Amino acid sequence: MTCLSRKDLGLFALRAAVGGVLIAHGTQKLFGWFGGGGLEGTAKAMEHMGFEPGRRSALAAGLGEAGGGALLVAGLATPAAGSIVAGTMAGAISVHAPGGFFSTAGGYEYPALLGACGLALGLSGAGRYSLDHATGHALDRASIGLLAFAASSLGAASVLARRQDVIRRREARAADEAAQLEGTGLS
Repeated sequence: MTCLSRKDLGLFALRAAVGGVLIAHGTQKLFGWFGGGGLEGTAKAMEHMGFEPGRRSALAAGLGEAGGGALLVAGLATPAAGSIVAGTMAGAISVHAPGGFFSTAGGYEYPALLGACGLALGLSGAGRYSLDHATGHALDRASIGLLAFAASSLGAASVLARRQDVIRRREARAADEAAQLEGTGLS
């Protein structure tokens, strides 16, 4: 009889909790479950937040959360799952950053915690009670982890740079419109 490992049970509990939360958030975006906006509502919100095109951004965020969360719960391809979660949460952090750290002020505390958990699980591995363990760690190799984290980092950086560009263009357009109104005496 095999002795239960506290470390492996702890990793399973963490994977289940973090992955479950991410699945719930992702399905809100994708399907409108649990009071979410669904793909159309999320697409409009993403456009408003500066993620263009909104529908593609909503799909990517929903799949990143639900898919990354499902992989974490299963403990399958854990380095890739952790990198998907960390990259997806980088986008959420950028939206909440103007609110400061604490979530009570609309800050990035919550997505930062989820992203850090994804990163930590991707680095540590899923543990014994996982599909990675059952498959002989075929998708849980250091090389996969390095590639996944590099791809996730590059993808997140690209998305965030594009969002910043959209926000800058919107602010410049608003400033131009305000200057035009001021010049016409309609302000």
